Amino acid sequence: MAKEKKMVEAITSMEEDFAQWYTDVVKKAELCDYASVKGCMVIKPDGYALWENIQNELDKRFKETGVKNVYMPLFIPESLLQKEKDHVEGFAPEVAWVTHGGLEPLQERLCVRPTSETLFCDFYAGDIHSYRDLPKVYNQWCSVVRWEKTTRPFLRSREFLWQEGHTAHATAEEAEERTIQMLKLYADFCEDFLAIPVVRGQKTDKEKFAGAEATYTIEALMHDGKALQSGTSHNFGDGFAKAFGIQYSDKDNQLKYVHQTSWGMTTRMIGAIIMVHGDNEGLVLPPKVAPTQVVIVPIRQNLEGVMEKTLEVKDMLSNFRVKVDDSDKSPGWKFSESEMRGIPVRVELGPKDIEAGQAVLVRRDTHEKITVAIDEIPAKVGELLETIQHDMFERAKAHRDAHTYDAHSLEEMKDIADNKPGFIRAMWCGCQECEDKLKEEVGVTSRCMPFKQEKLADTCVYCGKPATKMVYWGKAY
Repeated sequence: MAKEKKMVEAITSMEEDFAQWYTDVVKKAELCDYASVKGCMVIKPDGYALWENIQNELDKRFKETGVKNVYMPLFIPESLLQKEKDHVEGFAPEVAWVTHGGLEPLQERLCVRPTSETLFCDFYAGDIHSYRDLPKVYNQWCSVVRWEKTTRPFLRSREFLWQEGHTAHATAEEAEERTIQMLKLYADFCEDFLAIPVVRGQKTDKEKFAGAEATYTIEALMHDGKALQSGTSHNFGDGFAKAFGIQYSDKDNQLKYVHQTSWGMTTRMIGAIIMVHGDNEGLVLPPKVAPTQVVIVPIRQNLEGVMEKTLEVKDMLSNFRVKVDDSDKSPGWKFSESEMRGIPVRVELGPKDIEAGQAVLVRRDTHEKITVAIDEIPAKVGELLETIQHDMFERAKAHRDAHTYDAHSLEEMKDIADNKPGFIRAMWCGCQECEDKLKEEVGVTSRCMPFKQEKLADTCVYCGKPATKMVYWGKAY
Protein backbone atom coordinates (compact mmCIF):
# COMPACT_ATOMS: atom_id res chain seq x y z
CA MET A 1 0.00 0.00 0.00
CA ALA A 2 3.01 2.31 0.34
CA LYS A 3 2.97 3.21 -3.34
CA GLU A 4 -0.76 3.97 -3.37
CA LYS A 5 -0.40 6.15 -0.29
CA LYS A 6 2.53 8.00 -1.82
CA MET A 7 0.49 8.79 -4.92
CA VAL A 8 -2.21 10.52 -2.87
CA GLU A 9 0.33 12.21 -0.62
CA ALA A 10 1.74 13.86 -3.76
CA ILE A 11 -1.37 16.08 -3.73
CA THR A 12 -1.28 18.98 -1.31
CA SER A 13 -4.45 19.16 0.78
CA MET A 14 -6.86 21.81 -0.56
CA GLU A 15 -7.41 22.99 3.02
CA GLU A 16 -3.65 23.55 3.41
CA ASP A 17 -2.96 25.35 0.11
CA PHE A 18 -5.71 25.47 -2.51
CA ALA A 19 -3.51 26.93 -5.26
CA GLN A 20 -0.90 24.19 -4.80
CA TRP A 21 -3.64 21.56 -4.59
CA TYR A 22 -4.93 22.76 -7.97
CA THR A 23 -1.48 22.61 -9.57
CA ASP A 24 -0.83 19.16 -8.10
CA VAL A 25 -4.11 17.79 -9.46
CA VAL A 26 -3.50 19.23 -12.93
CA LYS A 27 -0.04 17.66 -13.03
CA LYS A 28 -0.76 14.31 -11.34
CA ALA A 29 -3.94 13.71 -13.34
CA GLU A 30 -1.84 14.46 -16.44
CA LEU A 31 -4.14 17.11 -17.86
CA CYS A 32 -1.40 19.45 -19.02
CA ASP A 33 2.25 20.35 -18.65
CA TYR A 34 4.29 23.50 -18.82
CA ALA A 35 5.69 24.57 -22.20
CA SER A 36 9.04 26.12 -23.09
CA VAL A 37 7.30 29.49 -23.59
CA LYS A 38 6.49 30.90 -20.18
CA GLY A 39 2.74 31.14 -19.55
CA CYS A 40 1.84 28.60 -22.25
CA MET A 41 0.80 24.99 -21.68
CA VAL A 42 0.91 21.61 -23.35
CA ILE A 43 -2.56 20.08 -23.12
CA LYS A 44 -2.08 16.34 -22.66
CA PRO A 45 -4.46 13.62 -23.95
CA ASP A 46 -6.72 13.50 -20.87
CA GLY A 47 -6.96 17.28 -20.74
CA TYR A 48 -7.65 17.55 -24.45
CA ALA A 49 -10.27 14.78 -24.24
CA LEU A 50 -12.14 16.94 -21.72
CA TRP A 51 -11.98 19.88 -24.14
CA GLU A 52 -13.17 17.68 -27.01
CA ASN A 53 -16.22 16.62 -25.00
CA ILE A 54 -16.94 20.24 -24.09
CA GLN A 55 -16.44 21.29 -27.71
CA ASN A 56 -18.61 18.52 -29.16
CA GLU A 57 -21.51 19.21 -26.81
CA LEU A 58 -21.35 22.99 -27.23
CA ASP A 59 -21.03 22.70 -31.00
CA LYS A 60 -24.14 20.49 -31.14
CA ARG A 61 -26.09 22.98 -29.03
CA PHE A 62 -24.86 25.92 -31.15
CA LYS A 63 -25.95 24.29 -34.38
CA GLU A 64 -29.41 23.60 -32.95
CA THR A 65 -29.81 27.41 -32.80
CA GLY A 66 -28.67 27.95 -36.41
CA VAL A 67 -24.98 28.65 -35.81
CA LYS A 68 -22.48 27.85 -38.60
CA ASN A 69 -18.74 27.39 -38.10
CA VAL A 70 -16.14 29.42 -39.99
CA TYR A 71 -12.46 30.22 -39.55
CA MET A 72 -10.72 33.60 -39.54
CA PRO A 73 -6.98 34.36 -39.91
CA LEU A 74 -4.60 34.27 -36.96
CA PHE A 75 -3.19 37.74 -37.72
CA ILE A 76 -4.80 41.18 -37.54
CA PRO A 77 -3.20 44.21 -39.25
CA GLU A 78 -2.56 47.01 -36.75
CA SER A 79 -4.65 49.45 -38.80
CA LEU A 80 -7.63 47.12 -38.56
CA LEU A 81 -7.29 46.74 -34.81
CA GLN A 82 -7.24 50.53 -34.41
CA LYS A 83 -10.65 51.05 -36.02
CA GLU A 84 -12.69 50.64 -32.83
CA LYS A 85 -11.18 52.91 -30.15
CA ASP A 86 -12.61 51.34 -26.98
CA HIS A 87 -11.88 47.85 -28.24
CA VAL A 88 -8.20 48.46 -28.98
CA GLU A 89 -7.65 50.27 -25.68
CA GLY A 90 -9.16 47.33 -23.80
CA PHE A 91 -6.80 44.82 -25.39
CA ALA A 92 -3.64 46.88 -25.98
CA PRO A 93 -1.77 45.72 -22.83
CA GLU A 94 -2.18 42.04 -23.75
CA VAL A 95 -1.44 42.11 -27.47
CA ALA A 96 1.44 40.11 -28.97
CA TRP A 97 2.90 41.59 -32.17
CA VAL A 98 4.59 40.09 -35.24
CA THR A 99 7.13 42.53 -36.67
CA HIS A 100 9.09 40.37 -39.15
CA GLY A 101 8.24 37.94 -41.93
CA GLY A 102 11.29 35.72 -42.21
CA LEU A 103 14.24 38.13 -42.12
CA GLU A 104 12.38 41.13 -43.50
CA PRO A 105 10.62 43.72 -41.31
CA LEU A 106 6.90 43.99 -42.09
CA GLN A 107 5.52 47.24 -43.48
CA GLU A 108 2.75 47.01 -40.89
CA ARG A 109 2.77 45.20 -37.57
CA LEU A 110 0.46 42.20 -37.25
CA CYS A 111 -1.36 41.44 -34.04
CA VAL A 112 -1.70 37.78 -33.01
CA ARG A 113 -5.45 37.63 -32.38
CA PRO A 114 -6.49 38.25 -28.77
CA THR A 115 -10.08 38.03 -30.10
CA SER A 116 -11.54 38.34 -33.59
CA GLU A 117 -14.15 41.13 -33.58
CA THR A 118 -12.13 43.24 -36.01
CA LEU A 119 -11.61 40.34 -38.43
CA PHE A 120 -15.29 39.45 -38.47
CA CYS A 121 -16.25 43.10 -38.89
CA ASP A 122 -13.86 43.53 -41.81
CA PHE A 123 -15.30 40.39 -43.39
CA TYR A 124 -18.94 41.38 -42.77
CA ALA A 125 -18.35 44.82 -44.30
CA GLY A 126 -17.70 43.14 -47.64
CA ASP A 127 -20.09 40.21 -47.28
CA ILE A 128 -23.30 41.91 -46.13
CA HIS A 129 -25.20 44.04 -48.66
CA SER A 130 -28.92 43.38 -48.30
CA TYR A 131 -31.42 42.45 -45.61
CA ARG A 132 -31.51 39.10 -47.42
CA ASP A 133 -27.93 38.48 -46.22
CA LEU A 134 -28.99 38.67 -42.57
CA PRO A 135 -28.69 37.32 -40.01
CA LYS A 136 -25.11 36.06 -40.04
CA VAL A 137 -24.73 33.61 -37.18
CA TYR A 138 -21.13 32.42 -37.26
CA ASN A 139 -18.75 30.82 -34.76
CA GLN A 140 -15.12 29.76 -34.87
CA TRP A 141 -13.12 27.29 -32.79
CA CYS A 142 -9.54 28.50 -32.45
CA SER A 143 -6.80 29.63 -30.10
CA VAL A 144 -6.10 33.20 -29.03
CA VAL A 145 -3.08 34.90 -27.47
CA ARG A 146 -3.16 37.36 -24.58
CA TRP A 147 0.14 38.29 -22.97
CA GLU A 148 -0.97 37.78 -19.38
CA LYS A 149 1.46 38.71 -16.59
CA THR A 150 0.23 36.09 -14.11
CA THR A 151 -0.68 32.68 -15.48
CA ARG A 152 -2.08 29.41 -14.16
CA PRO A 153 -2.84 26.22 -16.15
CA PHE A 154 -6.26 26.38 -17.85
CA LEU A 155 -7.41 29.36 -15.80
CA ARG A 156 -5.18 31.99 -17.36
CA SER A 157 -2.56 31.21 -19.99
CA ARG A 158 -0.98 33.25 -22.76
CA GLU A 159 -2.46 31.02 -25.42
CA PHE A 160 -5.75 29.24 -24.82
CA LEU A 161 -8.44 27.46 -26.80
CA TRP A 162 -11.97 28.76 -27.13
CA GLN A 163 -14.89 29.36 -29.38
CA GLU A 164 -16.02 32.84 -30.36
CA GLY A 165 -19.38 33.49 -31.92
CA HIS A 166 -19.89 36.66 -33.99
CA THR A 167 -23.31 37.49 -35.35
CA ALA A 168 -24.86 40.32 -37.38
CA HIS A 169 -28.55 41.21 -37.32
CA ALA A 170 -30.93 43.64 -38.96
CA THR A 171 -32.37 45.04 -35.74
CA ALA A 172 -31.35 45.84 -32.17
CA GLU A 173 -34.11 43.53 -30.91
CA GLU A 174 -32.77 40.55 -32.86
CA ALA A 175 -29.24 41.18 -31.56
CA GLU A 176 -30.42 41.38 -27.96
CA GLU A 177 -32.46 38.22 -28.39
CA ARG A 178 -29.41 36.33 -29.69
CA THR A 179 -27.19 37.72 -26.90
CA ILE A 180 -29.54 36.44 -24.20
CA GLN A 181 -30.17 33.18 -26.06
CA MET A 182 -26.47 32.32 -26.07
CA LEU A 183 -26.02 33.22 -22.41
CA LYS A 184 -28.88 30.87 -21.54
CA LEU A 185 -27.27 28.18 -23.70
CA TYR A 186 -24.00 28.55 -21.76
CA ALA A 187 -25.79 28.47 -18.40
CA ASP A 188 -27.78 25.36 -19.32
CA PHE A 189 -24.61 23.69 -20.63
CA CYS A 190 -22.70 24.37 -17.40
CA GLU A 191 -25.49 23.10 -15.20
CA ASP A 192 -26.68 20.14 -17.29
CA PHE A 193 -23.34 18.92 -18.70
CA LEU A 194 -20.64 20.09 -16.27
CA ALA A 195 -22.78 19.95 -13.09
CA ILE A 196 -21.67 23.50 -12.26
CA PRO A 197 -24.37 25.89 -10.95
CA VAL A 198 -24.06 29.46 -12.21
CA VAL A 199 -25.45 32.92 -11.50
CA ARG A 200 -26.77 34.63 -14.64
CA GLY A 201 -26.61 38.38 -14.98
CA GLN A 202 -25.20 41.52 -16.57
CA LYS A 203 -21.75 43.00 -16.08
CA THR A 204 -21.42 46.58 -14.87
CA ASP A 205 -20.16 49.16 -17.38
CA LYS A 206 -16.72 48.97 -15.73
CA GLU A 207 -16.53 45.19 -16.23
CA LYS A 208 -18.19 44.88 -19.65
CA PHE A 209 -16.28 43.90 -22.79
CA ALA A 210 -14.34 46.70 -24.48
CA GLY A 211 -16.57 48.17 -27.19
CA ALA A 212 -19.78 46.44 -26.11
CA GLU A 213 -23.08 48.09 -25.23
CA ALA A 214 -23.84 45.33 -22.73
CA THR A 215 -22.07 42.20 -21.48
CA TYR A 216 -23.96 39.30 -19.92
CA THR A 217 -22.18 36.65 -17.88
CA ILE A 218 -22.48 33.40 -16.00
CA GLU A 219 -20.50 33.31 -12.75
CA ALA A 220 -19.55 30.10 -10.92
CA LEU A 221 -18.19 29.69 -7.39
CA MET A 222 -15.10 27.56 -6.90
CA HIS A 223 -14.52 25.35 -3.85
CA ASP A 224 -12.23 27.97 -2.27
CA GLY A 225 -14.93 30.66 -2.45
CA LYS A 226 -13.51 32.54 -5.43
CA ALA A 227 -15.65 33.33 -8.46
CA LEU A 228 -14.87 32.29 -12.02
CA GLN A 229 -16.37 34.05 -15.02
CA SER A 230 -17.46 31.00 -17.00
CA GLY A 231 -18.99 32.36 -20.19
CA THR A 232 -19.91 35.76 -21.62
CA SER A 233 -22.28 37.08 -24.27
CA HIS A 234 -21.94 40.63 -25.59
CA ASN A 235 -24.36 42.94 -27.36
CA PHE A 236 -22.32 45.33 -29.53
CA GLY A 237 -25.25 47.36 -30.80
CA ASP A 238 -24.18 49.16 -34.00
CA GLY A 239 -20.91 50.58 -32.64
CA PHE A 240 -18.61 48.18 -34.48
CA ALA A 241 -20.81 48.42 -37.59
CA LYS A 242 -20.33 52.19 -37.72
CA ALA A 243 -16.59 51.90 -37.14
CA PHE A 244 -16.23 49.32 -39.92
CA GLY A 245 -18.97 50.51 -42.29
CA ILE A 246 -21.13 47.37 -42.09
CA GLN A 247 -24.36 48.45 -43.78
CA TYR A 248 -27.22 46.72 -45.55
CA SER A 249 -30.03 47.84 -47.82
CA ASP A 250 -33.34 47.29 -46.00
CA LYS A 251 -36.70 46.33 -47.56
CA ASP A 252 -37.49 50.03 -47.94
CA ASN A 253 -34.21 50.45 -49.85
CA GLN A 254 -32.65 52.49 -47.04
CA LEU A 255 -29.06 51.90 -45.90
CA LYS A 256 -28.87 50.78 -42.28
CA TYR A 257 -26.18 49.57 -39.92
CA VAL A 258 -26.23 46.00 -38.63
CA HIS A 259 -26.40 45.14 -34.93
CA GLN A 260 -23.85 42.64 -33.68
CA THR A 261 -23.18 40.16 -30.89
CA SER A 262 -20.23 38.13 -29.69
CA TRP A 263 -20.04 35.25 -27.21
CA GLY A 264 -17.38 32.84 -25.98
CA MET A 265 -16.35 30.00 -23.69
CA THR A 266 -12.80 28.74 -23.14
CA THR A 267 -10.56 25.97 -21.82
CA ARG A 268 -10.76 27.69 -18.42
CA MET A 269 -13.89 25.56 -17.98
CA ILE A 270 -11.53 22.62 -17.39
CA GLY A 271 -10.16 24.62 -14.46
CA ALA A 272 -13.72 25.18 -13.26
CA ILE A 273 -14.46 21.44 -13.35
CA ILE A 274 -11.35 20.77 -11.25
CA MET A 275 -12.04 23.51 -8.69
CA VAL A 276 -15.78 22.92 -8.28
CA HIS A 277 -15.74 19.11 -8.04
CA GLY A 278 -12.22 17.96 -7.12
CA ASP A 279 -11.16 16.60 -3.73
CA ASN A 280 -7.94 15.64 -1.94
CA GLU A 281 -7.69 12.40 -3.94
CA GLY A 282 -7.66 14.29 -7.24
CA LEU A 283 -10.20 14.89 -9.99
CA VAL A 284 -13.90 14.15 -9.64
CA LEU A 285 -15.40 14.29 -13.12
CA PRO A 286 -19.11 14.65 -13.95
CA PRO A 287 -20.06 11.56 -16.01
CA LYS A 288 -21.32 13.54 -19.01
CA VAL A 289 -17.96 15.23 -19.62
CA ALA A 290 -15.64 12.46 -18.35
CA PRO A 291 -13.43 11.04 -21.14
CA THR A 292 -13.65 7.64 -19.42
CA GLN A 293 -16.92 7.00 -17.58
CA VAL A 294 -16.16 3.48 -16.36
CA VAL A 295 -12.87 1.72 -15.60
CA ILE A 296 -12.77 -2.03 -15.07
CA VAL A 297 -10.00 -3.25 -12.77
CA PRO A 298 -9.39 -7.01 -12.96
CA ILE A 299 -8.10 -8.51 -9.70
CA ARG A 300 -5.44 -11.21 -10.08
CA GLN A 301 -5.76 -10.86 -13.83
CA ASN A 302 -3.12 -13.53 -14.45
CA LEU A 303 -5.47 -16.25 -13.19
CA GLU A 304 -7.42 -18.24 -15.72
CA GLY A 305 -10.78 -16.76 -16.67
CA VAL A 306 -10.31 -13.32 -15.08
CA MET A 307 -9.36 -11.39 -18.22
CA GLU A 308 -11.91 -13.30 -20.29
CA LYS A 309 -14.71 -12.26 -17.94
CA THR A 310 -13.30 -8.71 -17.75
CA LEU A 311 -13.46 -8.32 -21.53
CA GLU A 312 -16.94 -9.82 -21.53
CA VAL A 313 -18.05 -7.15 -19.04
CA LYS A 314 -16.37 -4.48 -21.14
CA ASP A 315 -18.45 -5.58 -24.15
CA MET A 316 -21.57 -5.41 -21.97
CA LEU A 317 -20.72 -1.75 -21.24
CA SER A 318 -20.23 -0.72 -24.88
CA ASN A 319 -22.84 2.05 -24.54
CA PHE A 320 -20.50 3.89 -22.18
CA ARG A 321 -16.98 5.28 -22.46
CA VAL A 322 -15.21 2.35 -20.83
CA LYS A 323 -11.64 1.11 -20.49
CA VAL A 324 -9.91 -1.84 -18.85
CA ASP A 325 -6.85 -1.22 -16.69
CA ASP A 326 -4.86 -4.37 -17.53
CA SER A 327 -1.49 -2.83 -16.64
CA ASP A 328 0.90 -4.77 -14.40
CA LYS A 329 0.43 -2.37 -11.47
CA SER A 330 -1.10 -3.58 -8.21
CA PRO A 331 -4.88 -3.36 -7.78
CA GLY A 332 -4.39 -0.78 -5.02
CA TRP A 333 -2.36 1.42 -7.34
CA LYS A 334 -4.99 1.10 -10.05
CA PHE A 335 -7.73 2.10 -7.61
CA SER A 336 -5.72 5.14 -6.53
CA GLU A 337 -4.95 6.10 -10.12
CA SER A 338 -8.57 5.83 -11.25
CA GLU A 339 -9.56 8.10 -8.36
CA MET A 340 -6.78 10.56 -9.21
CA ARG A 341 -8.12 10.76 -12.77
CA GLY A 342 -11.69 11.24 -11.58
CA ILE A 343 -13.27 8.32 -13.43
CA PRO A 344 -16.90 8.28 -12.22
CA VAL A 345 -17.39 4.50 -11.78
CA ARG A 346 -14.91 1.73 -11.09
CA VAL A 347 -15.77 -1.95 -11.60
CA GLU A 348 -13.70 -4.35 -9.50
CA LEU A 349 -13.73 -7.95 -10.74
CA GLY A 350 -11.71 -10.80 -9.23
CA PRO A 351 -11.81 -14.62 -9.07
CA LYS A 352 -14.12 -14.67 -6.02
CA ASP A 353 -16.47 -12.17 -7.67
CA ILE A 354 -16.60 -14.22 -10.85
CA GLU A 355 -17.28 -17.39 -8.87
CA ALA A 356 -20.17 -15.63 -7.12
CA GLY A 357 -21.45 -14.14 -10.40
CA GLN A 358 -21.01 -10.57 -9.16
CA ALA A 359 -18.79 -7.50 -9.27
CA VAL A 360 -18.15 -4.48 -7.05
CA LEU A 361 -19.01 -1.00 -8.37
CA VAL A 362 -17.37 2.02 -6.71
CA ARG A 363 -18.58 5.62 -7.05
CA ARG A 364 -15.75 8.13 -7.42
CA ASP A 365 -17.72 11.01 -5.90
CA THR A 366 -18.73 9.29 -2.64
CA HIS A 367 -16.48 6.16 -2.59
CA GLU A 368 -19.65 4.09 -2.03
CA LYS A 369 -19.24 0.40 -2.92
CA ILE A 370 -22.13 -1.58 -4.43
CA THR A 371 -22.16 -5.31 -5.08
CA VAL A 372 -24.15 -6.20 -8.19
CA ALA A 373 -24.81 -9.33 -10.26
CA ILE A 374 -22.67 -9.41 -13.40
CA ASP A 375 -25.63 -9.50 -15.77
CA GLU A 376 -27.06 -6.40 -14.06
CA ILE A 377 -23.88 -4.32 -14.43
CA PRO A 378 -24.94 -2.30 -17.52
CA ALA A 379 -28.27 -1.22 -16.02
CA LYS A 380 -26.71 -0.40 -12.66
CA VAL A 381 -23.83 1.55 -14.24
CA GLY A 382 -26.28 3.61 -16.31
CA GLU A 383 -28.32 4.35 -13.20
CA LEU A 384 -25.19 5.22 -11.20
CA LEU A 385 -23.87 7.63 -13.83
CA GLU A 386 -27.18 9.52 -13.85
CA THR A 387 -27.24 9.63 -10.06
CA ILE A 388 -23.63 10.83 -9.84
CA GLN A 389 -24.26 13.62 -12.39
CA HIS A 390 -27.33 14.76 -10.43
CA ASP A 391 -25.66 14.51 -7.02
CA MET A 392 -22.55 16.40 -8.14
CA PHE A 393 -24.67 19.31 -9.31
CA GLU A 394 -26.70 19.34 -6.10
CA ARG A 395 -23.55 19.27 -3.93
CA ALA A 396 -22.00 22.12 -5.92
CA LYS A 397 -25.22 24.12 -5.67
CA ALA A 398 -25.45 23.51 -1.92
CA HIS A 399 -21.83 24.64 -1.53
CA ARG A 400 -22.48 27.81 -3.54
CA ASP A 401 -25.65 28.64 -1.62
CA ALA A 402 -23.94 28.01 1.73
CA HIS A 403 -21.15 30.40 0.68
CA THR A 404 -23.36 33.22 -0.58
CA TYR A 405 -23.79 36.01 1.96
CA ASP A 406 -25.82 39.22 2.15
CA ALA A 407 -24.13 42.44 3.29
CA HIS A 408 -26.18 45.43 4.44
CA SER A 409 -23.31 47.71 5.43
CA LEU A 410 -19.71 48.37 4.45
CA GLU A 411 -18.47 46.98 7.77
CA GLU A 412 -20.46 43.79 7.30
CA MET A 413 -19.14 43.45 3.74
CA LYS A 414 -15.53 43.84 4.92
CA ASP A 415 -16.05 41.23 7.63
CA ILE A 416 -17.52 38.73 5.16
CA ALA A 417 -14.77 39.36 2.59
CA ASP A 418 -12.07 38.84 5.24
CA ASN A 419 -13.55 35.79 6.95
CA LYS A 420 -16.10 34.03 4.74
CA PRO A 421 -14.92 33.23 1.18
CA GLY A 422 -17.77 33.25 -1.31
CA PHE A 423 -20.25 35.47 -3.12
CA ILE A 424 -21.42 38.63 -1.36
CA ARG A 425 -24.78 40.06 -2.37
CA ALA A 426 -25.14 43.77 -1.70
CA MET A 427 -27.01 46.79 -3.04
CA TRP A 428 -25.29 49.35 -5.28
CA CYS A 429 -26.13 52.85 -6.45
CA GLY A 430 -24.76 52.33 -9.97
CA CYS A 431 -21.80 54.70 -9.50
CA GLN A 432 -18.41 53.45 -10.71
CA GLU A 433 -16.66 55.39 -7.96
CA CYS A 434 -18.36 53.16 -5.36
CA GLU A 435 -17.44 50.08 -7.40
CA ASP A 436 -13.80 51.21 -7.50
CA LYS A 437 -13.79 51.94 -3.76
CA LEU A 438 -15.19 48.51 -2.94
CA LYS A 439 -12.36 46.91 -4.91
CA GLU A 440 -9.80 49.13 -3.17
CA GLU A 441 -11.14 48.88 0.39
CA VAL A 442 -12.85 45.47 0.49
CA GLY A 443 -10.86 43.63 -2.19
CA VAL A 444 -13.89 42.49 -4.19
CA THR A 445 -15.04 43.11 -7.75
CA SER A 446 -18.55 43.16 -9.14
CA ARG A 447 -19.29 39.76 -10.62
CA CYS A 448 -22.72 40.53 -12.08
CA MET A 449 -26.06 42.23 -11.63
CA PRO A 450 -28.24 39.09 -11.56
CA PHE A 451 -31.30 38.89 -13.76
CA LYS A 452 -33.16 37.75 -10.67
CA GLN A 453 -33.10 40.97 -8.64
CA GLU A 454 -33.91 41.23 -4.94
CA LYS A 455 -34.13 44.35 -2.79
CA LEU A 456 -31.84 43.70 0.17
CA ALA A 457 -31.85 47.34 1.29
CA ASP A 458 -32.81 50.81 0.05
CA THR A 459 -29.29 52.22 -0.03
CA CYS A 460 -25.89 51.51 -1.60
CA VAL A 461 -23.64 49.40 0.61
CA TYR A 462 -20.78 51.87 0.12
CA CYS A 463 -22.08 55.44 -0.14
CA GLY A 464 -25.55 55.19 1.41
CA LYS A 465 -27.27 56.81 -1.58
CA PRO A 466 -30.41 55.23 -3.08
CA ALA A 467 -29.60 51.80 -4.53
CA THR A 468 -30.51 50.82 -8.08
CA LYS A 469 -29.21 47.22 -8.33
CA MET A 470 -28.45 44.17 -6.24
CA VAL A 471 -25.00 42.94 -7.24
CA TYR A 472 -22.99 39.76 -6.66
CA TRP A 473 -19.50 40.75 -5.48
CA GLY A 474 -16.50 38.55 -4.79
CA LYS A 475 -12.85 37.76 -5.16
CA ALA A 476 -12.23 36.09 -8.49
CA TYR A 477 -9.79 34.21 -10.70
